[in-house]
Amino acid sequence: MHAVGVNGSTPAPILRWRQDDTVELNVTNRLDEPSSIHWHGLRVPAHMDGVPGLSFGGIAPGDTFTYRFPLHQSGTYWYHSHSGFQEQTGLYGALIIDPRDGYAQHFDRDYVMVLSDWTDVDPEDIVSNLKFQSDYYNFRQRTVGTFFRDAHRQGLGATIRDRLQWGAMNMAPTDILDVSGIIYTYLINGQSPGANWTGLFRPGERIRLRFINASAMTLFDVRVPGLTMTVVQADGNDVEPIPVDEFRIGPAETYDVIVEPTADGPYTVFAQAEDRTGYARGTLATRPGLAGPVPPMDPRPLRTMTDMGMGNMDMKGGMAGMEMGSPPGKPGDAPASGGMDMDHMDMKQANRPGAAAMDMPGTAAAPRHKTELKPGVAVQSVAMMPINRLAEPGDGLENNGRRVLTYADLRATIPGADPRPPSREITLHLTGSMERFIWGFDGKKFSEAEPIRLTLGERVRFVLINDTMMEHPIHLHGLWSELENGQGDCRPYKHTITVKPGERLSYLVTADEPGLWAYHCHLLYHMEVGMFRTVVVS
Repeated sequence: MHAVGVNGSTPAPILRWRQDDTVELNVTNRLDEPSSIHWHGLRVPAHMDGVPGLSFGGIAPGDTFTYRFPLHQSGTYWYHSHSGFQEQTGLYGALIIDPRDGYAQHFDRDYVMVLSDWTDVDPEDIVSNLKFQSDYYNFRQRTVGTFFRDAHRQGLGATIRDRLQWGAMNMAPTDILDVSGIIYTYLINGQSPGANWTGLFRPGERIRLRFINASAMTLFDVRVPGLTMTVVQADGNDVEPIPVDEFRIGPAETYDVIVEPTADGPYTVFAQAEDRTGYARGTLATRPGLAGPVPPMDPRPLRTMTDMGMGNMDMKGGMAGMEMGSPPGKPGDAPASGGMDMDHMDMKQANRPGAAAMDMPGTAAAPRHKTELKPGVAVQSVAMMPINRLAEPGDGLENNGRRVLTYADLRATIPGADPRPPSREITLHLTGSMERFIWGFDGKKFSEAEPIRLTLGERVRFVLINDTMMEHPIHLHGLWSELENGQGDCRPYKHTITVKPGERLSYLVTADEPGLWAYHCHLLYHMEVGMFRTVVVS
Protein backbone atom coordinates (compact mmCIF):
# COMPACT_ATOMS: atom_id res chain seq x y z
CA MET A 1 0.00 0.00 0.00
CA HIS A 2 1.41 3.38 -1.02
CA ALA A 3 0.61 6.72 0.54
CA VAL A 4 -0.49 9.75 -1.48
CA GLY A 5 1.20 12.96 -0.41
CA VAL A 6 1.96 16.54 -1.33
CA ASN A 7 5.55 17.58 -2.06
CA GLY A 8 6.76 14.25 -0.73
CA SER A 9 5.02 14.23 2.64
CA THR A 10 1.89 12.90 4.27
CA PRO A 11 0.20 14.57 6.00
CA ALA A 12 0.61 17.30 3.41
CA PRO A 13 2.50 20.46 4.41
CA ILE A 14 0.85 22.94 6.75
CA LEU A 15 -0.37 25.94 4.77
CA ARG A 16 -0.37 29.25 6.68
CA TRP A 17 -2.10 32.25 5.14
CA ARG A 18 -3.38 35.69 6.21
CA GLN A 19 -6.94 36.91 6.21
CA ASP A 20 -7.73 39.36 3.37
CA ASP A 21 -4.91 38.04 1.17
CA THR A 22 -5.60 36.43 -2.18
CA VAL A 23 -3.89 33.08 -2.64
CA GLU A 24 -2.84 31.38 -5.85
CA LEU A 25 -1.71 27.74 -5.89
CA ASN A 26 -0.59 25.64 -8.83
CA VAL A 27 -1.44 22.00 -8.13
CA THR A 28 0.25 19.45 -10.40
CA ASN A 29 -1.03 15.89 -10.39
CA ARG A 30 1.85 13.41 -10.62
CA LEU A 31 -0.38 10.43 -9.83
CA ASP A 32 -1.57 7.97 -12.45
CA GLU A 33 -5.21 8.81 -11.65
CA PRO A 34 -7.29 12.01 -11.46
CA SER A 35 -6.99 14.04 -8.28
CA SER A 36 -8.29 17.21 -6.60
CA ILE A 37 -7.90 19.48 -3.59
CA HIS A 38 -10.90 20.64 -1.54
CA TRP A 39 -10.41 23.52 0.90
CA HIS A 40 -12.51 22.25 3.77
CA GLY A 41 -14.49 25.00 5.49
CA LEU A 42 -13.25 27.82 3.28
CA ARG A 43 -15.73 30.22 1.66
CA VAL A 44 -14.47 30.14 -1.91
CA PRO A 45 -16.18 30.52 -5.31
CA ALA A 46 -17.82 27.27 -6.39
CA HIS A 47 -15.38 26.63 -9.25
CA MET A 48 -12.51 26.75 -6.71
CA ASP A 49 -14.10 24.31 -4.24
CA GLY A 50 -12.33 21.27 -5.68
CA VAL A 51 -15.09 18.66 -6.07
CA PRO A 52 -14.75 16.77 -9.37
CA GLY A 53 -18.00 16.56 -11.30
CA LEU A 54 -19.56 19.48 -9.44
CA SER A 55 -17.26 22.47 -9.17
CA PHE A 56 -14.68 21.47 -11.75
CA GLY A 57 -13.51 18.55 -13.85
CA GLY A 58 -10.73 17.37 -11.56
CA ILE A 59 -7.00 17.35 -12.24
CA ALA A 60 -5.99 14.72 -14.78
CA PRO A 61 -2.66 12.88 -14.46
CA GLY A 62 0.13 15.19 -15.52
CA ASP A 63 -2.06 18.29 -15.54
CA THR A 64 -1.78 21.44 -13.42
CA PHE A 65 -4.76 23.32 -12.03
CA THR A 66 -4.49 26.82 -10.61
CA TYR A 67 -6.56 27.63 -7.54
CA ARG A 68 -7.04 31.32 -6.89
CA PHE A 69 -9.36 32.85 -4.28
CA PRO A 70 -9.54 35.63 -1.67
CA LEU A 71 -9.43 34.82 2.04
CA HIS A 72 -12.44 36.39 3.73
CA GLN A 73 -12.10 34.42 6.97
CA SER A 74 -9.58 33.26 9.55
CA GLY A 75 -9.21 30.15 11.67
CA THR A 76 -8.11 26.52 11.66
CA TYR A 77 -9.15 24.51 8.61
CA TRP A 78 -7.75 21.73 6.45
CA TYR A 79 -7.51 20.55 2.88
CA HIS A 80 -7.88 17.11 1.32
CA SER A 81 -8.53 15.25 -1.88
CA HIS A 82 -12.13 14.80 -3.02
CA SER A 83 -11.20 12.08 -5.50
CA GLY A 84 -11.88 8.43 -4.73
CA PHE A 85 -10.15 7.21 -1.58
CA GLN A 86 -7.10 9.48 -1.78
CA GLU A 87 -8.05 11.14 1.51
CA GLN A 88 -7.75 7.75 3.26
CA THR A 89 -4.36 7.13 1.67
CA GLY A 90 -2.81 10.35 2.90
CA LEU A 91 -3.83 13.35 0.79
CA TYR A 92 -4.79 15.75 3.58
CA GLY A 93 -3.13 18.63 5.40
CA ALA A 94 -3.70 21.49 7.84
CA LEU A 95 -4.61 25.01 6.77
CA ILE A 96 -4.24 27.99 9.14
CA ILE A 97 -5.48 31.50 8.32
CA ASP A 98 -4.23 34.13 10.76
CA PRO A 99 -6.75 36.91 11.52
CA ARG A 100 -6.09 40.42 10.20
CA ASP A 101 -6.57 42.01 13.65
CA GLY A 102 -4.73 39.42 15.72
CA TYR A 103 -6.04 36.69 17.98
CA ALA A 104 -8.69 37.26 20.63
CA GLN A 105 -6.91 34.79 22.93
CA HIS A 106 -3.21 35.26 23.73
CA PHE A 107 -0.91 32.25 23.37
CA ASP A 108 2.84 31.68 23.49
CA ARG A 109 3.10 28.52 21.39
CA ASP A 110 1.02 27.11 18.58
CA TYR A 111 0.82 23.45 17.55
CA VAL A 112 -1.25 21.82 14.82
CA MET A 113 -2.62 18.41 15.87
CA VAL A 114 -3.81 16.46 12.83
CA LEU A 115 -5.60 13.26 13.87
CA SER A 116 -5.99 10.51 11.28
CA ASP A 117 -6.46 6.80 10.72
CA TRP A 118 -3.99 4.86 8.57
CA THR A 119 -4.33 1.38 7.13
CA ASP A 120 -2.25 -0.76 4.79
CA VAL A 121 -5.47 -2.32 3.45
CA ASP A 122 -6.65 -1.08 0.06
CA PRO A 123 -9.75 1.10 0.62
CA GLU A 124 -11.52 -0.71 -2.22
CA ASP A 125 -11.08 -3.93 -0.25
CA ILE A 126 -12.42 -2.27 2.89
CA VAL A 127 -15.64 -1.28 1.11
CA SER A 128 -15.93 -4.75 -0.42
CA ASN A 129 -15.53 -6.37 3.00
CA LEU A 130 -18.12 -4.07 4.58
CA LYS A 131 -20.57 -4.80 1.76
CA PHE A 132 -20.02 -8.50 2.29
CA GLN A 133 -20.30 -8.29 6.09
CA SER A 134 -21.06 -4.95 7.73
CA ASP A 135 -19.40 -5.94 11.03
CA TYR A 136 -16.33 -7.35 9.30
CA TYR A 137 -14.02 -5.18 11.42
CA ASN A 138 -16.01 -5.46 14.65
CA PHE A 139 -14.25 -8.03 16.81
CA ARG A 140 -16.10 -7.08 20.00
CA GLN A 141 -19.46 -8.73 19.60
CA ARG A 142 -21.50 -9.82 22.58
CA THR A 143 -20.98 -13.48 23.54
CA VAL A 144 -22.37 -16.16 25.82
CA GLY A 145 -19.94 -14.89 28.43
CA THR A 146 -21.29 -11.34 28.26
CA PHE A 147 -24.84 -12.73 28.42
CA PHE A 148 -24.15 -14.37 31.77
CA ARG A 149 -22.33 -11.29 33.03
CA ASP A 150 -25.26 -9.05 32.07
CA ALA A 151 -27.74 -11.49 33.59
CA HIS A 152 -25.84 -11.34 36.85
CA ARG A 153 -25.87 -7.54 36.87
CA GLN A 154 -29.29 -6.79 35.36
CA GLY A 155 -31.34 -9.92 35.95
CA LEU A 156 -32.11 -12.80 33.64
CA GLY A 157 -35.44 -11.46 32.39
CA ALA A 158 -34.12 -8.03 31.49
CA THR A 159 -31.10 -9.54 29.73
CA ILE A 160 -33.25 -11.90 27.65
CA ARG A 161 -35.59 -9.06 26.70
CA ASP A 162 -32.66 -6.91 25.67
CA ARG A 163 -31.20 -9.64 23.44
CA LEU A 164 -34.57 -10.41 21.85
CA GLN A 165 -35.31 -6.77 21.10
CA TRP A 166 -31.95 -6.16 19.45
CA GLY A 167 -32.31 -9.42 17.56
CA ALA A 168 -35.74 -8.41 16.27
CA MET A 169 -34.11 -5.39 14.64
CA ASN A 170 -31.16 -7.37 13.23
CA MET A 171 -28.80 -4.95 14.94
CA ALA A 172 -26.16 -5.07 17.63
CA PRO A 173 -25.35 -2.56 20.37
CA THR A 174 -21.65 -3.16 19.73
CA ASP A 175 -21.80 -1.49 16.30
CA ILE A 176 -19.89 1.71 17.05
CA LEU A 177 -17.51 2.34 14.15
CA ASP A 178 -17.49 0.57 10.77
CA VAL A 179 -13.70 0.33 10.63
CA SER A 180 -11.72 -0.27 13.80
CA GLY A 181 -8.25 -0.51 15.28
CA ILE A 182 -8.12 -4.05 13.94
CA ILE A 183 -6.71 -2.54 10.74
CA TYR A 184 -6.26 1.12 11.67
CA THR A 185 -3.26 2.79 13.26
CA TYR A 186 -4.26 6.11 14.77
CA LEU A 187 -1.87 8.99 14.14
CA ILE A 188 -1.06 12.48 15.40
CA ASN A 189 0.66 14.56 12.70
CA GLY A 190 1.38 11.36 10.80
CA GLN A 191 3.11 9.69 13.75
CA SER A 192 2.00 6.47 15.40
CA PRO A 193 1.59 6.10 19.18
CA GLY A 194 5.01 4.50 19.40
CA ALA A 195 6.67 7.38 17.53
CA ASN A 196 5.43 9.76 20.26
CA TRP A 197 4.97 13.12 18.53
CA THR A 198 6.36 15.75 20.93
CA GLY A 199 5.64 19.45 21.36
CA LEU A 200 7.98 21.46 23.58
CA PHE A 201 6.95 24.11 26.11
CA ARG A 202 8.12 26.08 29.13
CA PRO A 203 6.03 25.95 32.33
CA GLY A 204 3.65 28.88 32.55
CA GLU A 205 3.21 29.26 28.79
CA ARG A 206 -0.16 29.29 27.06
CA ILE A 207 -0.16 26.67 24.30
CA ARG A 208 -2.70 26.71 21.48
CA LEU A 209 -3.45 23.21 20.17
CA ARG A 210 -5.28 23.15 16.84
CA PHE A 211 -7.03 19.78 16.59
CA ILE A 212 -8.11 18.67 13.12
CA ASN A 213 -9.84 15.34 12.60
CA ALA A 214 -8.58 14.32 9.16
CA SER A 215 -9.56 10.69 9.62
CA ALA A 216 -11.62 8.79 7.09
CA MET A 217 -13.89 6.93 9.54
CA THR A 218 -12.97 7.63 13.17
CA LEU A 219 -14.47 9.79 15.90
CA PHE A 220 -11.87 10.62 18.55
CA ASP A 221 -12.27 11.49 22.23
CA VAL A 222 -9.44 13.88 23.11
CA ARG A 223 -7.94 14.83 26.49
CA VAL A 224 -4.67 15.88 28.05
CA PRO A 225 -4.68 14.26 31.51
CA GLY A 226 -3.56 16.75 34.15
CA LEU A 227 -4.43 19.83 32.09
CA THR A 228 -7.66 21.74 31.53
CA MET A 229 -8.34 22.54 27.89
CA THR A 230 -10.10 25.82 27.15
CA VAL A 231 -12.00 25.55 23.88
CA VAL A 232 -11.72 28.88 22.01
CA GLN A 233 -12.64 27.96 18.46
CA ALA A 234 -14.84 25.44 16.65
CA ASP A 235 -14.60 24.83 12.89
CA GLY A 236 -12.51 27.96 12.45
CA ASN A 237 -14.89 30.31 14.28
CA ASP A 238 -14.28 31.84 17.71
CA VAL A 239 -16.50 30.70 20.59
CA GLU A 240 -16.78 31.92 24.15
CA PRO A 241 -14.01 30.13 26.11
CA ILE A 242 -15.17 26.80 27.55
CA PRO A 243 -13.00 24.90 30.08
CA VAL A 244 -13.26 21.14 29.57
CA ASP A 245 -11.33 17.98 30.34
CA GLU A 246 -12.33 16.18 27.14
CA PHE A 247 -14.11 16.62 23.83
CA ARG A 248 -15.31 14.41 21.01
CA ILE A 249 -14.29 15.42 17.51
CA GLY A 250 -15.94 13.93 14.45
CA PRO A 251 -14.26 13.51 11.08
CA ALA A 252 -13.65 16.89 9.39
CA GLU A 253 -14.31 18.96 12.54
CA THR A 254 -11.71 21.23 14.11
CA TYR A 255 -11.33 22.55 17.67
CA ASP A 256 -8.75 25.01 18.96
CA VAL A 257 -7.94 24.73 22.66
CA ILE A 258 -5.51 26.47 25.00
CA VAL A 259 -3.66 24.63 27.77
CA GLU A 260 -1.48 26.22 30.46
CA PRO A 261 0.94 23.73 32.04
CA THR A 262 2.48 25.10 35.21
CA ALA A 263 4.69 22.07 35.90
CA ASP A 264 7.29 20.28 33.81
CA GLY A 265 5.06 17.31 32.98
CA PRO A 266 5.41 15.56 30.61
CA TYR A 267 1.75 15.57 29.55
CA THR A 268 0.12 13.08 27.21
CA VAL A 269 -2.15 14.19 24.40
CA PHE A 270 -4.53 11.24 24.28
CA ALA A 271 -7.08 10.66 21.50
CA GLN A 272 -8.93 7.36 21.82
CA ALA A 273 -11.21 6.04 19.09
CA GLU A 274 -14.89 6.04 20.01
CA ASP A 275 -15.01 2.23 19.88
CA ARG A 276 -11.94 1.98 22.16
CA THR A 277 -9.99 -0.26 19.76
CA GLY A 278 -7.00 2.05 19.67
CA TYR A 279 -5.66 5.52 20.24
CA ALA A 280 -3.35 8.22 19.00
CA ARG A 281 -0.94 9.81 21.46
CA GLY A 282 1.66 12.52 21.67
CA THR A 283 3.53 14.35 24.41
CA LEU A 284 3.91 17.93 25.62
CA ALA A 285 7.34 18.11 27.24
CA THR A 286 10.01 20.55 28.36
CA ARG A 287 12.72 18.75 26.40
CA PRO A 288 12.95 16.14 23.63
CA GLY A 289 12.98 12.44 24.46
CA LEU A 290 10.34 12.48 27.20
CA ALA A 291 7.10 10.50 27.07
CA GLY A 292 4.01 11.17 29.10
CA PRO A 293 2.15 8.30 30.79
CA VAL A 294 -0.51 6.71 28.57
CA PRO A 295 -3.84 6.31 30.41
CA PRO A 296 -5.89 3.16 29.97
CA MET A 297 -8.68 3.38 27.42
CA ASP A 298 -12.19 3.85 28.74
CA PRO A 299 -14.73 1.01 28.66
CA ARG A 300 -16.20 0.48 25.22
CA PRO A 301 -19.61 2.09 24.72
CA LEU A 302 -22.75 0.19 23.81
CA ARG A 303 -25.65 1.52 21.78
CA THR A 304 -28.98 1.98 23.55
CA MET A 305 -32.63 2.35 22.64
CA THR A 306 -32.05 6.12 22.51
CA ASP A 307 -29.53 5.49 19.73
CA MET A 308 -32.21 3.49 17.94
CA GLY A 309 -34.51 6.51 17.88
CA MET A 310 -36.67 5.42 20.83
CA GLY A 311 -36.26 8.69 22.71
CA ASN A 312 -35.32 8.29 26.36
CA MET A 313 -37.41 5.20 26.93
CA ASP A 314 -35.78 2.68 29.21
CA MET A 315 -36.25 -1.03 28.85
CA LYS A 316 -38.44 -1.51 31.91
CA GLY A 317 -40.49 1.57 32.71
CA GLY A 318 -42.26 4.32 30.84
CA MET A 319 -41.11 7.75 29.91
CA ALA A 320 -43.84 9.97 31.26
CA GLY A 321 -42.82 13.57 31.30
CA MET A 322 -39.91 13.06 28.91
CA GLU A 323 -39.48 16.07 26.65
CA MET A 324 -38.31 15.54 23.11
CA GLY A 325 -37.04 17.97 20.51
CA SER A 326 -35.17 21.18 21.18
CA PRO A 327 -35.00 23.12 24.44
CA PRO A 328 -38.18 25.01 25.39
CA GLY A 329 -38.94 27.84 23.02
CA LYS A 330 -36.55 26.58 20.37
CA PRO A 331 -37.29 25.09 16.95
CA GLY A 332 -38.24 21.47 17.30
CA ASP A 333 -40.30 21.68 20.50
CA ALA A 334 -42.53 18.67 20.86
CA PRO A 335 -45.01 17.49 23.45
CA ALA A 336 -43.86 15.04 26.01
CA SER A 337 -44.84 11.45 25.44
CA GLY A 338 -47.03 9.50 27.74
CA GLY A 339 -45.86 6.45 29.57
CA MET A 340 -44.90 3.89 26.95
CA ASP A 341 -43.88 0.59 28.45
CA MET A 342 -41.03 -1.06 26.58
CA ASP A 343 -41.82 -4.41 28.17
CA HIS A 344 -45.07 -4.57 26.19
CA MET A 345 -43.90 -2.87 23.02
CA ASP A 346 -42.83 -4.88 19.99
CA MET A 347 -39.54 -3.38 18.84
CA LYS A 348 -40.42 -4.22 15.24
CA GLN A 349 -42.81 -1.28 15.42
CA ALA A 350 -39.77 0.92 14.88
CA ASN A 351 -39.76 -0.32 11.29
CA ARG A 352 -43.46 0.10 10.64
CA PRO A 353 -44.59 2.26 7.71
CA GLY A 354 -45.38 5.79 8.76
CA ALA A 355 -43.11 5.77 11.77
CA ALA A 356 -41.44 8.89 10.42
CA ALA A 357 -44.72 10.75 10.78
CA MET A 358 -43.62 11.50 14.32
CA ASP A 359 -41.43 14.26 12.94
CA MET A 360 -41.30 17.11 15.42
CA PRO A 361 -42.54 20.49 14.24
CA GLY A 362 -40.35 23.44 13.45
CA THR A 363 -41.74 26.94 13.50
CA ALA A 364 -45.14 27.70 12.08
CA ALA A 365 -43.72 30.58 10.01
CA ALA A 366 -41.43 28.33 7.97
CA PRO A 367 -43.04 26.05 5.36
CA ARG A 368 -41.68 22.56 5.72
CA HIS A 369 -40.47 19.99 3.24
CA LYS A 370 -40.18 16.48 4.62
CA THR A 371 -40.17 12.92 3.37
CA GLU A 372 -42.31 10.05 4.63
CA LEU A 373 -40.04 7.03 4.97
CA LYS A 374 -40.86 3.37 4.82
CA PRO A 375 -38.39 0.64 5.84
CA GLY A 376 -36.88 -1.18 2.92
CA VAL A 377 -33.60 -2.27 1.41
CA ALA A 378 -31.97 1.14 1.96
CA VAL A 379 -33.80 2.04 5.19
CA GLN A 380 -33.20 -0.52 7.91
CA SER A 381 -35.15 1.43 10.53
CA VAL A 382 -36.99 4.69 11.07
CA ALA A 383 -36.57 6.57 14.34
CA MET A 384 -39.88 6.63 16.18
CA MET A 385 -38.91 9.37 18.61
CA PRO A 386 -35.79 11.28 17.56
CA ILE A 387 -34.78 13.76 20.23
CA ASN A 388 -32.50 16.73 20.79
CA ARG A 389 -29.15 15.37 22.04
CA LEU A 390 -27.04 18.53 21.75
CA ALA A 391 -26.43 18.62 25.52
CA GLU A 392 -25.15 15.03 25.55
CA PRO A 393 -21.41 14.41 25.22
CA GLY A 394 -21.86 11.22 23.19
CA ASP A 395 -21.91 7.47 23.70
CA GLY A 396 -19.17 6.33 26.07
CA LEU A 397 -18.59 9.79 27.56
CA GLU A 398 -21.53 10.07 29.92
CA ASN A 399 -20.77 10.22 33.65
CA ASN A 400 -17.06 9.48 33.21
CA GLY A 401 -16.02 11.94 35.93
CA ARG A 402 -14.62 14.44 33.43
CA ARG A 403 -16.01 17.70 32.05
CA VAL A 404 -16.86 16.84 28.45
CA LEU A 405 -17.72 19.39 25.78
CA THR A 406 -21.18 19.27 24.20
CA TYR A 407 -22.62 21.11 21.21
CA ALA A 408 -24.94 22.93 23.61
CA ASP A 409 -21.85 24.59 25.17
CA LEU A 410 -20.78 26.31 21.96
CA ARG A 411 -21.59 30.01 21.86
CA ALA A 412 -20.25 32.36 19.19
CA THR A 413 -18.43 35.44 20.42
CA ILE A 414 -20.53 37.69 18.15
CA PRO A 415 -24.11 37.44 16.81
CA GLY A 416 -24.61 35.89 13.42
CA ALA A 417 -24.36 38.03 10.30
CA ASP A 418 -27.91 37.31 9.07
CA PRO A 419 -30.67 38.09 11.62
CA ARG A 420 -33.54 37.00 9.34
CA PRO A 421 -35.72 34.04 10.28
CA PRO A 422 -35.80 31.17 7.79
CA SER A 423 -38.37 31.34 4.99
CA ARG A 424 -38.71 27.57 4.78
CA GLU A 425 -37.60 24.33 6.32
CA ILE A 426 -36.02 21.29 4.68
CA THR A 427 -36.12 18.01 6.60
CA LEU A 428 -33.72 15.24 5.64
CA HIS A 429 -33.43 11.78 7.16
CA LEU A 430 -30.03 10.15 7.51
CA THR A 431 -30.72 6.58 6.51
CA GLY A 432 -28.93 3.32 5.93
CA SER A 433 -28.81 -0.42 6.16
CA MET A 434 -26.05 -1.78 8.37
CA GLU A 435 -26.51 -5.27 6.94
CA ARG A 436 -25.94 -4.15 3.35
CA PHE A 437 -23.69 -1.16 4.05
CA ILE A 438 -26.03 1.19 2.21
CA TRP A 439 -26.10 4.86 3.25
CA GLY A 440 -28.03 7.85 1.99
CA PHE A 441 -30.41 10.72 2.62
CA ASP A 442 -34.14 9.91 2.73
CA GLY A 443 -33.44 6.33 1.70
CA LYS A 444 -31.79 7.35 -1.58
CA LYS A 445 -28.20 7.23 -2.67
CA PHE A 446 -26.64 10.04 -4.69
CA SER A 447 -27.44 8.55 -8.11
CA GLU A 448 -31.14 8.32 -7.23
CA ALA A 449 -31.65 11.73 -5.61
CA GLU A 450 -32.65 15.11 -7.00
CA PRO A 451 -30.56 18.15 -6.06
CA ILE A 452 -31.58 20.37 -3.14
CA ARG A 453 -32.36 23.73 -4.70
CA LEU A 454 -31.90 27.03 -2.85
CA THR A 455 -32.57 30.51 -4.15
CA LEU A 456 -29.63 32.89 -3.97
CA GLY A 457 -30.02 35.05 -0.88
CA GLU A 458 -32.70 32.99 0.86
CA ARG A 459 -32.45 31.76 4.44
CA VAL A 460 -33.40 28.16 5.14
CA ARG A 461 -33.60 25.86 8.12
CA PHE A 462 -32.20 22.36 7.59
CA VAL A 463 -33.57 19.70 9.94
CA LEU A 464 -31.63 16.44 10.15
CA ILE A 465 -33.11 13.28 11.67
CA ASN A 466 -30.71 10.39 12.17
CA ASP A 467 -32.61 7.15 11.64
CA THR A 468 -29.43 5.08 11.98
CA MET A 469 -27.50 3.93 15.01
CA MET A 470 -24.27 5.59 13.94
CA GLU A 471 -22.97 9.15 14.15
CA HIS A 472 -22.81 11.03 10.85
CA PRO A 473 -20.63 14.14 10.43
CA ILE A 474 -22.57 16.13 7.82
CA HIS A 475 -20.65 18.70 5.77
CA LEU A 476 -22.21 21.38 3.59
CA HIS A 477 -19.69 22.91 1.19
CA GLY A 478 -19.58 26.62 0.44
CA LEU A 479 -22.10 27.82 3.06
CA TRP A 480 -22.03 28.15 6.84
CA SER A 481 -24.28 26.00 9.02
CA GLU A 482 -25.52 27.93 12.06
CA LEU A 483 -26.33 25.30 14.68
CA GLU A 484 -29.54 25.97 16.63
CA ASN A 485 -28.25 24.94 20.04
CA GLY A 486 -30.11 27.27 22.38
CA GLN A 487 -27.58 30.13 22.23
CA GLY A 488 -29.98 32.59 20.59
CA ASP A 489 -28.37 34.98 18.11
CA CYS A 490 -24.92 33.66 19.06
CA ARG A 491 -25.36 30.36 17.25
CA PRO A 492 -22.01 28.72 16.49
CA TYR A 493 -21.05 28.71 12.81
CA LYS A 494 -19.90 25.26 11.72
CA HIS A 495 -18.95 23.60 8.46
CA THR A 496 -19.41 20.04 9.76
CA ILE A 497 -22.07 18.90 12.23
CA THR A 498 -21.96 15.44 13.79
CA VAL A 499 -25.48 14.05 14.24
CA LYS A 500 -25.80 11.45 16.99
CA PRO A 501 -27.83 8.25 16.54
CA GLY A 502 -31.54 8.84 17.07
CA GLU A 503 -31.03 12.61 17.10
CA ARG A 504 -32.99 15.45 15.58
CA LEU A 505 -31.22 18.79 15.18
CA SER A 506 -31.50 21.88 13.03
CA TYR A 507 -29.34 24.65 11.67
CA LEU A 508 -29.81 27.80 9.59
CA VAL A 509 -28.20 28.39 6.21
CA THR A 510 -27.97 31.61 4.25
CA ALA A 511 -27.57 30.79 0.57
CA ASP A 512 -25.21 33.64 -0.22
CA GLU A 513 -22.83 31.97 -2.69
CA PRO A 514 -24.11 30.66 -6.05
CA GLY A 515 -23.05 27.37 -7.52
CA LEU A 516 -23.20 23.61 -7.17
CA TRP A 517 -22.18 22.53 -3.67
CA ALA A 518 -21.48 19.09 -2.25
CA TYR A 519 -23.47 18.02 0.81
CA HIS A 520 -22.46 14.72 2.35
CA CYS A 521 -21.51 12.55 5.26
CA HIS A 522 -17.80 12.92 6.03
CA LEU A 523 -17.39 9.27 6.93
CA LEU A 524 -15.53 8.57 3.70
CA TYR A 525 -16.96 5.14 2.97
CA HIS A 526 -20.51 6.33 3.68
CA MET A 527 -20.03 9.15 1.19
CA GLU A 528 -18.55 6.86 -1.42
CA VAL A 529 -21.50 4.43 -1.32
CA GLY A 530 -24.09 7.19 -1.71
CA MET A 531 -24.55 9.47 1.35
CA PHE A 532 -24.13 12.55 -0.83
CA ARG A 533 -26.37 15.23 -2.31
CA THR A 534 -25.89 18.29 -4.50
CA VAL A 535 -27.09 21.67 -3.21
CA VAL A 536 -27.77 24.10 -6.06
CA VAL A 537 -27.78 27.82 -5.20
CA SER A 538 -29.09 29.97 -8.04
